[in-house]
Amino acid sequence: MRTSHALLLRLWHDPAFDIKKATVEYVDRGAPGDRSTASGEYITNLDRDYFEVIATEGTTPIPYHRIRRITYAGVPIWEIQPAPA
Repeated sequence: MRTSHALLLRLWHDPAFDIKKATVEYVDRGAPGDRSTASGEYITNLDRDYFEVIATEGTTPIPYHRIRRITYAGVPIWEIQPAPA
């Protein structure tokens, strides 16, 4: 299975894709439902351990392990599966 980091790198670098069409949903403690979403147009950097998004106070690093879903053009292309009960 491809990691969220590898998938974002592909969307970022592959000319067949446009990162601006991607949306990343991630765990964000304190946000409504403890989730936030970043549109690809606000992703400014893909580091080894985190991606950066433009926020009101500058850029914010988001560790890849917080990602829960990635969509492309509105279609889910990666999603973390919940652990079996």
